[in-house]
Amino acid sequence: MARKHNDEFKREAVRIALTSGLTRRQVASDLDVGFSTLAKWIQQSKPDDLPPAADIDLAKENERLRKENRLLLEEREVLKKATVFFANQSNLSVM
Repeated sequence: MARKHNDEFKREAVRIALTSGLTRRQVASDLDVGFSTLAKWIQQSKPDDLPPAADIDLAKENERLRKENRLLLEEREVLKKATVFFANQSNLSVM
């Protein structure tokens, strides 16, 4: 059975899809709507429904920084493990 979403829900879904930094597929899943339904709402949205370009730019920058942060956290974990490994190696060679 198809659900009827009100206009406010649709506008908010479009805003989230365009500014959250999440993929549209993720937004659709989070909101429990079909991906094609969300895409249709975005396509049908009026220019005044859309967020300002500055918000979209901020969302893109936010997503870029999140990816960079994930990479840096992964690199830090590798360095921690390497530090422990080499500390153990130097302790073995002293004995």
